[in-house]
Amino acid sequence: KAGSKGTAWTGVRNHQAKLNLMKMKKGDRALFYHSGEDKTAVGIVEIIRTHYPDPTAKAGEPWVVVDVKAVTPLPKPVTIADVKAEPKLKAMMLINNTRLSVQPVTADEWKLVCKMGGL
Repeated sequence: KAGSKGTAWTGVRNHQAKLNLMKMKKGDRALFYHSGEDKTAVGIVEIIRTHYPDPTAKAGEPWVVVDVKAVTPLPKPVTIADVKAEPKLKAMMLINNTRLSVQPVTADEWKLVCKMGGL
């Protein structure tokens, strides 16, 4: 809905996830993953602004956001079950740390998840 203007990725309240946000650079791409009931990667977003203080945080809290814009939906959403079923993804952080909302993805993992998603 935000179009090319993008939107802030607010509400991250975990220090490890915050550090991962802080590593993101303008132009980086990320998988957009629904972490609720469906646990599914549904699209790709691009980082359009590097980290800055989270406007939804209380005064003095150390949380940050990055701005993202939608790039493309995955033609075939990739579920956590799909990822777990792929032996080449057995070391992916998504499998081993499912509660962490912002995670690094290796180049090989990225290629394989995108392929699984029809890109």
